[in-house]
Amino acid sequence: MTLTAIQKSGFKYAFFGIFLFSASLPLTKLALQGYDPLFTAFARPLIAGTLAIPLMARAGALKLPRSLWRPMIYVTIGGAFSWPIFIALALQRSTSAHVAVIAAVMPLVTAIMSVIKTKRRVGIQFWIASSLGTLLLVLFALSRGGAKGENGVADLLTLAAVLGSSFCYVEGASLTQHMPGWQVISWVVIFALPISFVGAILTYSNTHRLYQFHPNALIGLLGIGFSSMYLGFFAWYRGLKDLGVAHGSQVQQLQAIMTLAWSALFLHEHITLNTVLSACGIVLCVFWAITTANSL
Repeated sequence: MTLTAIQKSGFKYAFFGIFLFSASLPLTKLALQGYDPLFTAFARPLIAGTLAIPLMARAGALKLPRSLWRPMIYVTIGGAFSWPIFIALALQRSTSAHVAVIAAVMPLVTAIMSVIKTKRRVGIQFWIASSLGTLLLVLFALSRGGAKGENGVADLLTLAAVLGSSFCYVEGASLTQHMPGWQVISWVVIFALPISFVGAILTYSNTHRLYQFHPNALIGLLGIGFSSMYLGFFAWYRGLKDLGVAHGSQVQQLQAIMTLAWSALFLHEHITLNTVLSACGIVLCVFWAITTANSL
C-alpha cells in the first residue's frame, strides 16, 4: 500500500512532533539537577501557558463548547499531569535507559487504545509490524543499559505514565475533529493552569532549599515546558489526524533513536554500531506499520 498525499503530510507532521518529544527525557534529566520532580511536572503547563494564552486570544478561540469540557478534562489529566508527574518520579528512582525499556510499549498501547475507541480494524500486518518494532525498541533499550537501574516502583510509575500519555494521544486526536490540534493542546494547558499554579508554588516553596540553581536545569525546564508540553503537540495531533491514530502512533517508535541523539548532545552518551543497526530495524518496522491497509 502506498501513502496518499494526506498520509504523507501526516507522517511529516508526526515525525516533527516526535522529534520535539524525543528531547523530553534528557531535558527532564537536566531539569532534575536543580528542581524537584513534582515541581518540574507542575511547571510545564505554566511555561507552556505563556505561549498558549496569547495565541488563543489572538485567534479569538478562548471559548470552548460545554460538550467538549469532559473529553478536554480527560486529555488534560493524561497529558498535563499523568505523564509529567509519573515519568519525573520514575526518572528520580531509575536510569533513563531503564525507563525507556518500559516506555517502549507506548506506540503499541496507543494503537490498542485507538482501535478499542474507534473500532477501526487495522489488519494483521500492522500488529506484526508494531509488535516487532516494540520488541526491537525493548532490545535496544536493554542494550543501552536498560537492564540496570531496575526498580519496581519506577516501573509501575513509568507504566502509569505510558497509559496516561497514550490515553491523552487518543482522546486528544479525537478532539481534532472539532478544532485544530494546536487549539486542543492550548486548551489542555489552560485547563491545567489552576492546579499547576498551586502545585508549582507549594512544591517549590517546600523543596527549593534542597537544590542548587544550575543553568542546565533551567534550560531543561524551559525545554520541556515549551517543546514537550506544547509545541510538539502542534505537529503531533495533526499527524495523528491525517495518518489515523493507530498508524500515526507507530512513528513514535523513532523517538528512542532520536532521544539517544539528544542524550549524546546533552548527557554525552555514545552512539554505537548497535545503535545504528537498531535504528535501521525500527525505521523499517515503522514504515511497514504505517503502510499497511486498514482492514484484515
